[in-house]
Amino acid sequence: MQKKKILMVSDHPYSTSGVGCQARYLMHGLVGTGKYQFFCLGAAMKHLNYDLQKMGDDIMVKPIDGFGNKQMMMQLLVELKPDALLLFTDPRFFGHIWSMSDVIHQFCPIIYNTIWDNYPVPTFNKSVYESCDTLNCINEVAFNSIKEILPNYAEQGLVNYIPHGVPAETFYPMGADEIQTMKNRLLGTARSDHFVGLFVSRNARRKCPSDIIFSWKLFLDELERKYGHRKATLLMHTDPFDHEGPNLIACAEKFGVIDNVVFSKDRTNFSEMNTVYNIADFVINLSSAEGFGLSLLEAKMAGKIGVALKTGGLSKQIFDEKTNTAFGVAIEPEVKTLVGTQGIPFIYETYASHETYASSFMKLYEMPAAERHRLGMAACEHARTEYSLLNTVLQWDKSFDKMFDAWNKKELPNNTKFVVKSF
Repeated sequence: MQKKKILMVSDHPYSTSGVGCQARYLMHGLVGTGKYQFFCLGAAMKHLNYDLQKMGDDIMVKPIDGFGNKQMMMQLLVELKPDALLLFTDPRFFGHIWSMSDVIHQFCPIIYNTIWDNYPVPTFNKSVYESCDTLNCINEVAFNSIKEILPNYAEQGLVNYIPHGVPAETFYPMGADEIQTMKNRLLGTARSDHFVGLFVSRNARRKCPSDIIFSWKLFLDELERKYGHRKATLLMHTDPFDHEGPNLIACAEKFGVIDNVVFSKDRTNFSEMNTVYNIADFVINLSSAEGFGLSLLEAKMAGKIGVALKTGGLSKQIFDEKTNTAFGVAIEPEVKTLVGTQGIPFIYETYASHETYASSFMKLYEMPAAERHRLGMAACEHARTEYSLLNTVLQWDKSFDKMFDAWNKKELPNNTKFVVKSF
């Protein structure tokens, strides 16, 4: 069987970004079926090395600044003659693709791994979605929205809900003794008995990191009032000086919690990140807009529970509707604001109060350690079942088969067979 040649555009698949990691998992999984080979344009703001990288017999990665341009895309279409173009990241980065989709369709179909943070249904994205031949949706917000916008695609099975998956061998629960040893090593013996909350994300406005710090201050105040101590540490794996977010050091100093906040800003490998998840008692994701929330999934794989807003892709992760189980504290949004830009005219952002966040932290603190562990193991099982990487790959493989079948049957207005041609 001749392998399908896929031209992919995403974050560099060997970078540490969430999109990059997921692109790598998907690419390796599909190559493992023996049916595909990939040429990937690996995007970043800047690279140290721009040489073409061969990652096995069926994976080639070309580092690029940004996400390419029309000239680059035309050259690759002509030279590679791909069987499909796979896109993976925010639609605003692919303006050059959408504007030349008619040209691309003279070579191959377009399949898009897409997501959307929140409602209302983004009807303004209709032209983007119509530029694609198959839309694989990472969360249900995107899936439900696109089905409403393009009901004909839904009827043909060209819109699919396929959430992210994470390898079980990458994030997993460690033993209690090992966790305590690593906790002492990473946080110091003075914090060996501290209750640890973990934030893993970019320091950016929509991630609400300063709200988390202030809520932690309220939690510490209540902890001292009720129990006479402040033995709790907020571990923030982020850059406190990121230009996209607030100065988190200044925030921690302002609210008097600098001794109870530890920052970890260095890039770490998967093994180190698994350790970071394991030494925490719970993970925190209170983003006002969150398409998926990969840190919550990774923490659950490591057997940890969370505090998260029921918004975007977080809703299904923090709360299992089938069993009516919250894997920690699932916070119902208390305020919903309608915001937007010229490119995104309307979208909801969701919030709850600092007091609600602080009481959620206290709820987990007061939960018996055995119950937190039991719930963490349930979270791990839910993550491995509902977000299985194997299932993600199998569903993607199935969607490719369906798309290629539809593509081969595609007809032009004059009723002649659609022929892929070069210029």
